[in-house]
Amino acid sequence: MGTKILIVDDDVNICETLRQYFEAEGYEVKTANDGAEGISYFKMYEPDLVLLDIMMPKKEGWQVCREIREISSKPVIMITAKGDVFDKVLGLELGADDFLVKPFDNKELAARTKAVLRRYSAHDNQNDEEVIKFDNIEISLQKYELKLNGKSVDIPPKELELLYFLAANYNRVFTRDQLLDKVWGFDYLGDSRTVDVHVKRLREKLEGVSDKWILKTVWGVGYKFEILQ
Repeated sequence: MGTKILIVDDDVNICETLRQYFEAEGYEVKTANDGAEGISYFKMYEPDLVLLDIMMPKKEGWQVCREIREISSKPVIMITAKGDVFDKVLGLELGADDFLVKPFDNKELAARTKAVLRRYSAHDNQNDEEVIKFDNIEISLQKYELKLNGKSVDIPPKELELLYFLAANYNRVFTRDQLLDKVWGFDYLGDSRTVDVHVKRLREKLEGVSDKWILKTVWGVGYKFEILQ
């Protein structure tokens, strides 16, 4: 069985064009033309990646992405006619792995698709040794699981990946652009506010968990996971 892609877009012509292109590249493709159908197909088809439009009938792409993230960490690339920074930030906050604005070049979309699938495969193939543990915190990329004080905590995939990366490189400061490159893994065309939003939400989850480490802002530079002596 080849890699399976689900395309969810209410524009039938775009769906057909992308279906033909990706099938010629060796992928198996299923298409859906509204958000509700997209969720239904996702559950039945179990794709390896979803290309998801935002403005659709029945359920918008935001809601579809949110529902996918409730049941799966499979990659989602959002495609839309909107180019506002707000849309990009919101999509990433909901757990999207990449964001592409229409009109786009099919070769660029294919390249981003391959890059996202490679990153997901690398995470998916990690073993239980890829678990980071500090005082009262345990982060597993294999299970996409965060434990605080021994209890599992719900966390979006990108928040967990950001926390994992910082904790794996503890006491080292990273700029926002470096974090976008290392965690999101693509050329982000908007500003870096999405990093600030993710850090803010992580701090809300981590508040009061331990006095032996901290998710610290290094003013004028970026962020680091600091081990306190």
